[in-house]
Amino acid sequence: MKLVLLGYMGVGKSTLGKLIAKTFNIPFIDLDNYIENKEQLSISQLFELKGEIYFRKVEAEALIEILSKNEDYVLSLGGGTPVYADNMKSIMEALDVTSVYVKLNLEELRDRLFQQKESRPVIAHLSSKSDFDDFLRKHLFERQQFYFMADHVLNVTGKTESVSLDELTSLLNQNT
Repeated sequence: MKLVLLGYMGVGKSTLGKLIAKTFNIPFIDLDNYIENKEQLSISQLFELKGEIYFRKVEAEALIEILSKNEDYVLSLGGGTPVYADNMKSIMEALDVTSVYVKLNLEELRDRLFQQKESRPVIAHLSSKSDFDDFLRKHLFERQQFYFMADHVLNVTGKTESVSLDELTSLLNQNT
């Protein structure tokens, strides 16, 4: 099984990805970590030292490298990955790859991210929940058209990790 999880930051792609990888006993790959290991720089350092254009180029190359692997994996993408280059096209055209959009409603996403804002530089400057709402609405409006190109949508709003894992497992079992 080759599974790609996509969706906005903070929806639980990595958490769910690690759980489903453990369930199926296959490797978990976080695209950002993969890039950091390859480049020997953190994502924020890459942006700062080499710029976003360089990062997006490296990101697209890393994605294609992973998608072309012959072994099974669960891959968690960065929130912006599907939007740039031809990344979503690469995912859709990759052989034997199933993509799942992990979706969370705006209120729950805002509440999660508001608590994590210090560890997420892109949102650290947002001070109020209404600022978060505006920021998230804009980003989700821009990105959802790409997210909805996934093979499946898994809505995790109001669900525990365990319930989300069960639903994803059922979805994948129906898919085989």
